[in-house]
This record gives sequence, structure tokens and C-alpha cells, in this order.
Amino acid sequence: MRVVQVNLARPQGRPTPEALLEMWPTLRDVAIAAGRAGAAVTVVQAFHRAAELVLDGVRFQFVPKRLTRAVAACRPEVIHVNGLDFPWQTRALCRLGVPVLAQDHAAKAGWRPRVRRWGLSRVAGVAFTDAAQAEPFGFPPELPVFAVPESSTLFSPGDREQARRKSGIFGDPAVLWVGRLDANKDPLTALEAVERAMTDLPGLRLWCCFQRADLLAAVGKRIAASPRLSEHVRLLGAVTHDEVEILYRAADLFLLCSHAEGSGYALIEAIACGAAPVVSDIPSFRALTGRGTIGALAPPGDAAAFAQGLVALARQPSEIRRARVVEHFQRELSFEGVGAKLVAAYESLR
Repeated sequence: MRVVQVNLARPQGRPTPEALLEMWPTLRDVAIAAGRAGAAVTVVQAFHRAAELVLDGVRFQFVPKRLTRAVAACRPEVIHVNGLDFPWQTRALCRLGVPVLAQDHAAKAGWRPRVRRWGLSRVAGVAFTDAAQAEPFGFPPELPVFAVPESSTLFSPGDREQARRKSGIFGDPAVLWVGRLDANKDPLTALEAVERAMTDLPGLRLWCCFQRADLLAAVGKRIAASPRLSEHVRLLGAVTHDEVEILYRAADLFLLCSHAEGSGYALIEAIACGAAPVVSDIPSFRALTGRGTIGALAPPGDAAAFAQGLVALARQPSEIRRARVVEHFQRELSFEGVGAKLVAAYESLR
């Protein structure tokens, strides 16, 4: 089955093709995963100059203009468009007479709804991390909606004790936060949940990694006002991607209190490394955690429910909990799993 994955977002600046695939590894890795699952994949990428690469059997075409013509020349049986924010281009691709799958990448439902509905009105199917995320977009009820994670990760569980020695992370349990300190991620709810949970888990330690930090002052003030939090919470700030993998491996639990997410890359990485998630009960997190079967879900903003989740998971046998999380990742969220889900969607649309 010949599949063309189309990426219409143009990179800033003028990177080389190789540099672009390093900057946007999901573009590369998902295409390769679909290829390994049985599709013959070509990627057509909007670019500032013409170029071509072949990696692991996938052909990457970099096209400066006339993308629809480039896609047609590949003679696809299915076209996969990355993103819902390209209505004119998607509409043009639908005119090729080939089934088009449009995949969400954190699109905003309220963005020019009439134009988007017009542009997507002829697609054969749409994909979201969770099918419930399609509801605000007003797609026809008969349109197939596929639940497919946006990407995966190459992170792995490793050795927890070695990771703890290397990172300095400790705690019973050791809880990790990886995410911006902003209103959507809601670190203040996380701090209240941790403070509540310490009544039952006096050995708990929270370690926070972040880059953007709109609420840093408020977070610092909240920690300083609580002797418990001051002793048990550490703000690590920005760390490298390699360093964060070691932190995931060292952690027992992963905490994130987002109010909305298109997917959840940090959550996927945590699950890959065996950290059991205590996260918001929102569609994408429900999908990624198997409806909470490998962790705990709490309503956004409900610190008491997050605290209950932390306590409940911490009381489970750690090795059994960790093994269950890793097995779920390998089955559902690994690149092998993502590739299989995509190919199943392609097959159903042919």
C-alpha cells in the first residue's frame, strides 16, 4: 500500500533536510514506523528548496512549491495530512481522488471554523490521540475517527537504581513533574496535591523540570509558605533531553495536572520509562493511560483527587506497577504500536 504523508508546516530559517528531521523527529520516526508496519511510505515536506533523502526505506521529498503535484506524482493509495490547520491545501489534496486522512496536531477547534469545515469536508477520516477530541470540531457523525497517538519515544526503562545514583533523585515515592509552569499545566494544583499526599506519604519527594515558567514566582511563593513543600519539593529547571530520560527512569510516579493537551509527549516518555502516571482526566491523557488502567486520573484542578491518586499508586508493589506501565507502552504507545495503528487506519480507508 502506497502512502504519502504530507507535512505542510514550513520550518523557520533555511535548515538542511537532515537538520529538519533532527529538529522534527516525529516527522521522521512516525513515517519510519508506518513503513515498518507494512506501508510503502513517502513523506512530502514543504521546504525552501527541492531535495530528497531515503531513511530506513522511507523516501523524504522536500518540495518548495506545487506540493499537490508532487503528491500526485507518488501515485498514493492513501494520503495522510499532518495537521488540521491547512484547509486550502487539504481540500486540493482531496481532489486527487485518493482517500485523505487528516491527523490532529493540537489544532484549536475555534480557529476559523467555517474555513476549516470547508477544507476538511471531503477527507475520508480524521485521527486524534483520543476520538473524543474530534467532538468540538463538528465533523459529520459518519466520518471515521481513529485514535492514534501523535508520536512515540525512543526512551526506555533502564535501571532505576542506577538512574537514581546518576541523577541524585530520591523519595518514597520519587515523583517527577516535566512541564511548563503555566496556568494550563497548573503546577499550583500539583503542589497542593503533593502537600495533601504527604500526610500518608511522608517520604514523598517532588522533582520539577521545566523551561517556560510563567508561574515561577507564584510557585516559589507557594513552596516557601509551606514547611512541608520547602523540604520535599525541588525545582530543577531546564534539563537536557538525555538528562530527563534518566530522571524518568529514577522516578516512581509522574505527575501532570494539565487542563487541556493535544497529546502529551512528556507523559508518553514517562510511561516508556516505567513511571506510573497521576494525570488529568482529559481525553488525550485517558487514551495514553489506557483509561487510567496504568495510573490514576483526576479532574483538572482537583488537588484532593490528585493526592488520592498519588497515595493509591505509591501503595502498589513498585516492581509490579512499573512492569505494568512498561508493558502498556510497548503494546500501545511504542513506535511499533503507533505504526500498526496508522496502517490499520490506512487499510480501512482504502
